[in-house]
Amino acid sequence: MHFEPTPLPGAFVIELERHQDERGFFARTYCSSEFEEQGINTDWPQCNTSFNLRAGTLRGMHWQADPHAEVKLVRCTAGAIYDVIVDLRPDSSTRLHHFGVALTAENRKQLYIPKGFAHGFITLSDDTEVFYHMGSSYVPGSAQGARHDDPAFAIEWPRPVEVISERDATYPDYSA
Repeated sequence: MHFEPTPLPGAFVIELERHQDERGFFARTYCSSEFEEQGINTDWPQCNTSFNLRAGTLRGMHWQADPHAEVKLVRCTAGAIYDVIVDLRPDSSTRLHHFGVALTAENRKQLYIPKGFAHGFITLSDDTEVFYHMGSSYVPGSAQGARHDDPAFAIEWPRPVEVISERDATYPDYSA
């Protein structure tokens, strides 16, 4: 695996190291020792999948509050998404800065998201599936969110939002 640091400290785009032959290829999507070498989470007590019927489906911006803050490892297994993270860490020099990357079934990139980040994505194609490794289990009372178009984040999404849940559409603006 190749770990590419993002402009937001602690977040990485992870590219698979493919071993190809006439059958296709083989690649690890996770290796605890390689993650440990980068100083990042190796404990995944929960995994989730999100299937999205239509292009333009937006999910986000979500996070869990302390003490249940989440680490995530996100990969698109079918279709394509534009995945976005926002640094919400109080003492971070990149607080309220965001980073976005296209994750597709074709490029097989993954995004490692540390604790203290909001996360969301918009689907770029129909029939898109996203697979998440979660560094902590979901705790409903700790679930937090802010609008995807919050001026504090200034995210430029690559396409219009066509499908969004009522909850995601009515989150308030972010407040520290």
